[in-house]
Amino acid sequence: MRAHGILLALALLATPLVARGQPAAGVLRIAYLSPGARDAHAEQLQQAFRQGLNELGWTEGRNVALEWRYAGPTPARLAEYAAELVRLGPDVLVTVGDRATEAAREATSRIPIVMAASADPVGSGFVESLARPGGTITGLSLQAEEAGGKRLQLLKQAAPRVVRVALLWNAASSGKAGEVRSTQVAAHSLGVVLQVVSVRGARDFDAAFIEILRGRTDALIALWDPLTHAHQGGIVDFAVRNRLPMISETADVAVAGGLMSYGANVPDLVRRAASHVDRILKGTRPADLPVEAPTKFDLVINLRTAKRLHLDIPSSLRLRAVQTIE
Repeated sequence: MRAHGILLALALLATPLVARGQPAAGVLRIAYLSPGARDAHAEQLQQAFRQGLNELGWTEGRNVALEWRYAGPTPARLAEYAAELVRLGPDVLVTVGDRATEAAREATSRIPIVMAASADPVGSGFVESLARPGGTITGLSLQAEEAGGKRLQLLKQAAPRVVRVALLWNAASSGKAGEVRSTQVAAHSLGVVLQVVSVRGARDFDAAFIEILRGRTDALIALWDPLTHAHQGGIVDFAVRNRLPMISETADVAVAGGLMSYGANVPDLVRRAASHVDRILKGTRPADLPVEAPTKFDLVINLRTAKRLHLDIPSSLRLRAVQTIE
């Protein structure tokens, strides 16, 4: 009897250990995969996604379980984390950025994938068209290609004397190619000489900075992706030290000392991704959910930086800005 009692006690102790990794009955599971580090920006996006879910009646621990994975400074871990999340058997897999979406697509052809912010969903082959995705992937687009040319236009308005502009980008980030092309088109129409400088890894930045200086550039555009975001401090410092008006995609660049930022409001996109998740969890096929466009584009201007560069920012730009740093 004593041995039987011991075995029964051990069995009772083991039961929660087996179940701990599984959501309770009736609780659906959402996986979330990001290529970035779990920093303040990532926490902001996570909060936005939770908010979107809560607005639609989904509460963590009550009717939904959330699994978060961040690749951090090692983008190669995306494939590992994607496979790990797929093994957990989520009902939906949410991805931030094209590299995360690619990793998720490689890991599963069965689980629905919601792109929270894709630079080029059609060009990257994730969907057949924005209106009819036609597979297991849908979500939201950054409309990055259109924003690329717009950034150069804004830069010229803020610094009219700029003639030579360097564009720094991660050439390994295929979703950004359209952004480069649209910037080249805008440069031609504005009479700007565009110097395209690429990096592919952390070791490439010093050589890229030297190349930019040799090009005698007047200003700098930095395209956002996890690699350039991880080295954002160094990029902004380079621009400040060399008195280069700089524009990028995310507001933290302007806050850190860059001249301006302009791009889709990514937290809003991530919040809206919850709506796609909601509809999929309620039975809609991803193939039938159109890829949606951004509705909010944010312009942020650092007037302190403008003053240091002796730039008089036009009132028309100031009025358009959602934030000015003084």
